[in-house]
Amino acid sequence: MGVNLDALDSFRQSLVAQSQFKKRKVILDSDDDSSACSVSCEIETSLPTLQASDYFMEPCLSELAMRELMDPGHCSRVQNFTVGRYGYGTVRFLGETDVRWLDLDQIIKFRRHEIVVYEDEAAKPVVGKGLNKAAEVTLVLQINSAKFSREGQVIEKLRLSAERQGAKFISFDPNQREWKFSVHHFSRFGLSDDEEEDVAMDDVDAEVQEPVTNNDSDGSDLDEERALVDPRLLSHSLPSHLGLDPVRMKEMRMMMFPAEEEEEDEELDGRFSHHRLPFGKEHMKSPIQHASSKTVQRSSPPAIRKTPLALLEYKPGSFASSPNGSILMTQQNKGLPLTITKVQGFKLELKETPVTGSHSRNIVDAALFMGRSFAIAWGPNDLLLHCGSTAGNSLQKRELSSTINLEKVAIDNVIRDENNKVREELIDLCFDSPLNFHKELNHETKEVVVDSYKIKVQKLVCDRLTLSRVCRSYIGIIEKQLEVPGLSSSARVVLMHQVLVWELIKVLFSLRETSEQSNSVGHNHEEYMLNNSKESSLDADDEALPLIRRAEFSYWLQESVCHRVQDEISSLNDSSDLQHLFLLLTGRQLDAAVELSASRGDVRLACLLSQAGGSTVNRTDIDRQLNLWKTNGLDFNFIEKDRIRLLELLAGNIHQALGGMNIDWKRFLGLLMWYQLPPDSDLTSIFQSYQRLLEDGRAPYPVPVYIDEGLVEDGVSWSPGDRFDLAYYLMLLHAREEKESSILKTMFSAFASTHDPLDHHMIWHQRAVLEAVGTFSSDDLHVLDMGLVSQLLCLGHCHWAIYIVLHMPYRDDYPYLQARVIREILFRYCETWSAQEKQRQFIEELGVPSAWLHEALAVYHAYYRDSSKALEHYLGCAFWQKAHSTFISSVAHSLFLSGKHSEIWTLATSMEDHKSEIENWDLGAGIYISRLKGSLAVWESCLPIDARMVYAKMAEEISDLLVADSGEGSTTEVKLSCFDTIFESPIPEDLLSCHLQSAISHFTLHLMESAS
Repeated sequence: MGVNLDALDSFRQSLVAQSQFKKRKVILDSDDDSSACSVSCEIETSLPTLQASDYFMEPCLSELAMRELMDPGHCSRVQNFTVGRYGYGTVRFLGETDVRWLDLDQIIKFRRHEIVVYEDEAAKPVVGKGLNKAAEVTLVLQINSAKFSREGQVIEKLRLSAERQGAKFISFDPNQREWKFSVHHFSRFGLSDDEEEDVAMDDVDAEVQEPVTNNDSDGSDLDEERALVDPRLLSHSLPSHLGLDPVRMKEMRMMMFPAEEEEEDEELDGRFSHHRLPFGKEHMKSPIQHASSKTVQRSSPPAIRKTPLALLEYKPGSFASSPNGSILMTQQNKGLPLTITKVQGFKLELKETPVTGSHSRNIVDAALFMGRSFAIAWGPNDLLLHCGSTAGNSLQKRELSSTINLEKVAIDNVIRDENNKVREELIDLCFDSPLNFHKELNHETKEVVVDSYKIKVQKLVCDRLTLSRVCRSYIGIIEKQLEVPGLSSSARVVLMHQVLVWELIKVLFSLRETSEQSNSVGHNHEEYMLNNSKESSLDADDEALPLIRRAEFSYWLQESVCHRVQDEISSLNDSSDLQHLFLLLTGRQLDAAVELSASRGDVRLACLLSQAGGSTVNRTDIDRQLNLWKTNGLDFNFIEKDRIRLLELLAGNIHQALGGMNIDWKRFLGLLMWYQLPPDSDLTSIFQSYQRLLEDGRAPYPVPVYIDEGLVEDGVSWSPGDRFDLAYYLMLLHAREEKESSILKTMFSAFASTHDPLDHHMIWHQRAVLEAVGTFSSDDLHVLDMGLVSQLLCLGHCHWAIYIVLHMPYRDDYPYLQARVIREILFRYCETWSAQEKQRQFIEELGVPSAWLHEALAVYHAYYRDSSKALEHYLGCAFWQKAHSTFISSVAHSLFLSGKHSEIWTLATSMEDHKSEIENWDLGAGIYISRLKGSLAVWESCLPIDARMVYAKMAEEISDLLVADSGEGSTTEVKLSCFDTIFESPIPEDLLSCHLQSAISHFTLHLMESAS
C-alpha cells in the first residue's frame, strides 16, 4: 500500500483540529502551534514505511498515527502487528512489537510459497528484537483442485516441511488453501522447489501469479508500467481489432521484449502519465469474455502517435482474400491522424447440434488469444474452444495454429425429438417429475459447518418393503415419456430398457408386502408356483421365497426377450414349424409352442413341450434316449435337424441345441435357467453359472442395450468385456459375484444404459434407490453426480443442480466438497437463478445460506456496475469492508447530490454496529452519520411533506434573522455562536454553503483583529 504524505499531513491537521475542538478552545498562540507541528512531525518520521501496492499492514498507517498521537509511545508496543501480501499470505508478530522506523519493504518479502524476513543477514537483529521474534505465518498455496483427494497426504507433507525448518505446523485449510505455522525467529520459511512438486502445486493460478521481473521489486514496477498505459492509445492495434485486451497484450510485450519498449516508454511518460487504469480483480476478464465483449465507446480521440503501428489500415475481414496464415499489413504512414473504430468481439452463430464443426476461422494467434499455454478451453454454455481439427472429424486435415475452432456440445439430446427440437414436456418428464418424486421420499439430513455457515447434506431413505412402490412410480413417469409424440426409435428403445431396469430392481431387491402379480404366465412348475404365491403374505415359508423370486425373474426374462422372439418368427416362412417352435422355446412361450405343435398333428412333441423345463427326470430320459440312438448308430438323416435341436434343448443340452445360432445374452441366460439348471436353483447359482460360462467364452457377452438392439453401429468404441448392460450389473450385484467397488463405476456410467455419454438423468435415480435400500455403499461416484448437475445447469435448472449436490455423499477427507460446488453454481449461474423467484425460494428452502446468495448477487451486480444493488447484497452477506468501500466510492456521492439523505442515513447506520470491522470508518460513512444527525434527513421519516416544507422555511427565516441582526455591540464570539446554530438547522444545502462562507469571513476577521 503506498503512503501519500500529503494525505498524511491533512489527516494530521484534521486530528489536531478535532482534538482542539473537543476541548472547546482555539489555539492561537504561535508557540503552541509550532509545538504541535513538531510533535506531529516526530510521529510521522517514527512510523513504519510500506510502499508496495500489494502489501498491507494491520493496524494500518493512519490508525498507528492516531494511536501514537493519543497515546505517545504506542508504536513501540503494538500488539499482534500484522504484515501481509494479497494472494501470498500474512505474518502476525505475537505480543508487543516495536515498529518505529521500520522499512517494511526491505525487511519482509512474500514470494511464492515462502516468506523471508531480514533477507540481509548483516542487518538482522538478535532474536527477540525488531521483527526477528516469534510469529504466526500464513501462506497461500496454489494447489491443483484435482489433488484435493490427497488432502491427508498434503497435510502430512506440510507438517514435515514445517518441522524440518524448525517451525510448528498449526493447520491447513483446503478451502482457502492456507498453510498456517508458527516460528520462534526468522530467516526463510516456506516450500522448496522439490517440496512444491511433491505437494502437487499448481503452477498457474487464476488470481495469483508470480510476476516476471528482472529485479527484486516483486512486481510493483510492472504494475506501475501497466497503470501508465492509456487504453485509448492501443485502440487501433491488432489485438483491439481482434477483440482482445490491448492493455494485456502491451503487458505481455513489455515482459518479453523490455529493451524494445524503453524508447517508447520515455516518449509516452510525459504525455500519458496522468492516465491511470484500474487494476484489480473486478476489472480483469477472461479471454472468452474479452472475445464476446460489447462495443467499446470512446469519448475523445487518442493522441497522434509519432510512428503509427503497421496495422493502421488493417481490415479484419480481409482473411477471405488472403492466403492462410497471412495478415494484411500496410506501410508506416507518419503524421497521419489515427482513425477511431468501434471494436467488437467475434459474433458467432452457434447451432445447437452435438459437437459441431468450425464456426469461425479467425486470423489470430491461439497463444495470443487465450494465453501462452493455450491448448483447449471451455467457455460458457458448453462452448469448446481449441485449435486444430474439429472434434469427431474423420479427415485428418492439418490445421493452422492460428485457427481457433468454437464448438458447442449438445448435453441436452435426451429432451429432443426425432427432428432435433427441444420438447418442453420431455424436460418435465426427464428431469422435473423424477426429481419431484425423489424429493417427496424420506430423507435423512446431516449438518455440515463451513466457515460458520451450515448446509444440510441429504441422503435418500428407503426400505425394501416400499421399493416396489418406488419402482412403479418411476415406471409410470417413463411410460408418460413413451406417450410423447415424435420420439425417435432409439429413444423409445432406451426408455423401454429403463422400464425393464426398474422392473428388475423390484424383482431382485424388494421384499413383498403382498405377493400380487398382475399377469398369469403359464401353467408350468414355476408359473404355477407364481400364481399360488398370490395368496401368500409376508409370513410365507422362508424356503419358498427364493423360488418365488426366481419365478418373478423368469417372468421378467420372458417380457424382456418377447419382442426379439416375435421379430425372428416374423421372418420365417410357413413351412418352418420346427424352427418356429424352437424360437418360441427360447422365449419360454410354452402355451404357444404346445398349441402350434398340436395344431400340426404332432401330439407326441406337444406332450414333450408341455413338460419342458420341469422335472429333471424327464430331461434325463430324453438325454438317455438321444445317447442311445447315437450309441446304436441311428441314422439321423431320417430325422429333421430342427427336431433334433428341439430334443437336445428339452434334454438340457443348450449348446448342442443352439449349434451355430446367434442368440442374445438374455435368451441364453433364460435357456440356461429354464432347460439346463434344476428348476429349484436360486438366482445366485444361476448368475454364477452364466458368469463361469462367460469367462470360458461359451456364453454371449451381456452387451449394453444400444449395441444389442443395433441402435449404434459406428461411433461407439466397444470391445468384449469392456462394459456390460446395466441389467447384468444388477444381477452381479444381487449375486455378489464380484466385489462392489470393482463394478460400481462402470455400472453407473452412462454407457451402461444409453449410447449418450452425457445422459445421467435416470441412472442417478437408480443409483440413489439402490444405495438407499442397502445393496451397496459408495462415496466415489462423483462423476455420476456431476454429470447430472451439468445436464441440469445446461437447462437452467440451477435449483435442481444444487439439490443433486446436496445428495453427494459426505466425505470426512473432503468436507467442503458440497459447499465449493454450490458456491460455484451460485456465482456462475447467478443471472439464471436470480431471475426466477421460484428457483431462489427453492434454493433457500434447501438450507443454502442466504449469505452465499447475497455474495453471488453482489459480485454479479458489481460486474455490471450496478453499485446500489451490489451494496445491498454486500450488506446482506455481511461483507462490511466491501460494503463500506462500495458505499463511499460509488453510492454515497450520487445519493448526496440527489438529495436522498434518508437513504444515505439508512445505509450508513446499517453498517455502524460493525464499524470495528471497517477500516477508515471515521473518514468514510462516519462522516455522513455525523453530518446528517442534525439535518432534515432525520426528520423525513417522521414528518409529512408539507410539515417538512414549513419546518425548512422557518429555519431559513430564523437563520436570516440571526445573520442580519445578532444584537447591537455583539462580539465576534457571539456572531460565531449564531453561525453554530445556523449550521445545526435543517436548511437547504445551497443556503448552508452561503452561511458557511460568511462564517469563514467573520472568523478570518477575528483572527486579523486578534493578531493586530
